[in-house]
Amino acid sequence: MSRPQTAAPAPEDRSERSYVLGGRNTVVERLKPGLHIVATPIGNLGDITLRALAALAGADLIACEDTRVTRKLLERYGIRTPLTPYHDHNAAETRPKLLRRLGEGAAIVLVSDAGTPLVSDPGYKLVRAAQDAGHSVTALPGPSAVLAALAVAGLPTDQFFFAGFLPPKQAARRTRIAELARIPATLVMFETGPRVAATLADLAAGLGERNAALCRELTKLHEEVRRGDLKALAESYATEEPRGEIVLVIGPPPPAEQPSAEETDKLLRSALSRTSLKAAVAEVAAATGLPRRQIYQRALSLGKEASGETGETSDAAR
Repeated sequence: MSRPQTAAPAPEDRSERSYVLGGRNTVVERLKPGLHIVATPIGNLGDITLRALAALAGADLIACEDTRVTRKLLERYGIRTPLTPYHDHNAAETRPKLLRRLGEGAAIVLVSDAGTPLVSDPGYKLVRAAQDAGHSVTALPGPSAVLAALAVAGLPTDQFFFAGFLPPKQAARRTRIAELARIPATLVMFETGPRVAATLADLAAGLGERNAALCRELTKLHEEVRRGDLKALAESYATEEPRGEIVLVIGPPPPAEQPSAEETDKLLRSALSRTSLKAAVAEVAAATGLPRRQIYQRALSLGKEASGETGETSDAAR
């Protein structure tokens, strides 16, 4: 249950809350109290949004993974907001301090080194704790390496699954790939240059000849998108270690082959021998992907169970 927020004096305003864009200085209002999740560029600093600039300039504090990385962005736009590190190694110690500042009425921005915070980055525990404490939490959308890679990969985007980083050790990685193989969607994952060759080889072995794209250094000067099936990509990187940030996009598995009439009959006879007509139809339809109506008609034609014996009707089976 959220605790009521007591009135607290607002932090002292800085002398100047502004950002510089195109040589023009823009003064902004102080950001409203609460936690603000702000997406930042994944490479090209020009990809920042106007709303993000106003939030960064108007905040009382910016919590970031690496102050050196975020400071480069702030210097590009003439923003003077104080920075504090918040990452996996200091989160347990820093989180209570940030919550205390929020309780005092501060406006805090959370950013990652690049892209949208909380996507393979620290932050969800801070968001949850802030929400539990009754503080406002707002998201400012923007750049995302996942969506940028999907957009240029040339692979289906109607359904996709983000897998983050695969395990670095081969045995665990192969186990995870076997789990991902069953997902009927395009797969998106992050990888590092030193590990990408081994990862591609394991993906080719575990997923078969799926089409894929390796997206490297997206939005940066040396952006590269290399497409091909997993085996070809694995071979091309076997003796090459690419540099920079890498996103792998892998197409979905091919549609399952339709079972033959003989295979369907075998499954139906087995199901009908141990369960009701309705349950047998549902079971075989789920196993084969065939329409229930088609399975039901085939079950009737087999004559193993009459609808009067089971108490089932065609409407019920559907």
